[in-house]
Amino acid sequence: MIVVVIIGLLAAMAIPAFQKVRTSSQDKAVLNNARQLAAAADQYFLENGVSSVSQGNLVGATNYVKALNLVANESYPDAYTQGQTITVSGIAGARTITYAP
Repeated sequence: MIVVVIIGLLAAMAIPAFQKVRTSSQDKAVLNNARQLAAAADQYFLENGVSSVSQGNLVGATNYVKALNLVANESYPDAYTQGQTITVSGIAGARTITYAP
């Protein structure tokens, strides 16, 4: 009986810590994706002399970012404008992250 109580206490302490680490890891991965998209957009702006670009011109097998791996069912903007922040929404259905290049 005491063993079951001890295991229950350990699980009660470990589960919230695991969830916090998972959330932090997802946020870092999403922020890294936003950084890659911003860098790809900047490169596109320099090479083509424009100030806006669609995501389709940045992501693809022959484009600047080979693949955009979603980590928490988030959604990225469809278009990027030079000097504008990138807002990624719907991270795990609840959070939003903004990246200012």
